[in-house]
Amino acid sequence: MTTHDFTEAQVKSVLSRIPYAKLIGVKPLLMGHELTLVMPYSQTVIGNPVLPALHGGAVSAFMELAAILQLTLQCGYSKLPKPVGVNIDYLRRGKPMDTYARALVAREGKRVANVRVRAWQESFNEPISLLHGHFMAPRKDG
Repeated sequence: MTTHDFTEAQVKSVLSRIPYAKLIGVKPLLMGHELTLVMPYSQTVIGNPVLPALHGGAVSAFMELAAILQLTLQCGYSKLPKPVGVNIDYLRRGKPMDTYARALVAREGKRVANVRVRAWQESFNEPISLLHGHFMAPRKDG
């Protein structure tokens, strides 16, 4: 696994370009070389109030956001990458609590990048959802 150092200012600069990040209150958590995003629990991300359970769309959009952020920072894109194809595995119910996500760029090609994202709540080893996505790689400046 490749490690990268991003400053909080770099992360927040890219997050500010993604309106949904502000809507759900996404916050970066930088620990050494790892970038983890936090989606704080709020009533706005509840899909089933009876259980209660997080909305699957909120979780998947949060993971897609993590992929876009990681790609933009790691690959040095000036424009945000666009999703081409995204698959989500919903493994367990998202509980009404903070949710975390971490992305890994599996491969960056000339036109398409492959990213994997894990979302979890109580334990990194017990993900609530996984994303495997292909993103259109914007042309690099220069």
